[in-house]
Amino acid sequence: MGIYLVSSSARDWFDADEEEGGRGAVGALLNEELGRRGLPPYTSVPEPAKLVRGSGQSFEEKLVPPMDGFSALCEAHLTQEEWELLCGWTVLVPISLDEPIVLPVASSYTDETVVVGAPQVLALAERLATAVGLPVDEIPEACDNLDLTYLFLDGPVKELAAARPGPWAEDLDAAFYVALYLRAAQHSLRRGCPMVYC
Repeated sequence: MGIYLVSSSARDWFDADEEEGGRGAVGALLNEELGRRGLPPYTSVPEPAKLVRGSGQSFEEKLVPPMDGFSALCEAHLTQEEWELLCGWTVLVPISLDEPIVLPVASSYTDETVVVGAPQVLALAERLATAVGLPVDEIPEACDNLDLTYLFLDGPVKELAAARPGPWAEDLDAAFYVALYLRAAQHSLRRGCPMVYC
């Protein structure tokens, strides 16, 4: 068990059956709110892709490490509003949003759904990655089979930290979350898909 951050396909996004993982109510209410803001509806959600390790067609990571160091990192480099934007969402969508959209639909872990834009999250994650010198060229881009989770929990991240020292290597748990939000936002934009917690 635990909390996973995953990509959502059209099959889930447009399905109104919440017990089967459907998020049709979220999609419908989001489009209503986008219309009120003069923005086009978000309808171009990709169909499910066959899971092929390394293909980058889907995203799945498990939030395992403690977040204390990451919280401290956010406090040091982000405003409170930016921190809440980066970490306070329940749905990430590949469209630019000036501010979070709160929808009266219960999510897996909260009584409401907070939707934010991937471009805004990506900008914040890139700032943190730069601040700690995250070796992004060594961090998996295709995170479709717990690649980040394995790298940081069971993989050679300690060897990587020894070979590529820097502030990122001083707190590998915090570095995991920087990499997680960075790759999640990039995946959302590249695939045009929502990201959700389950």
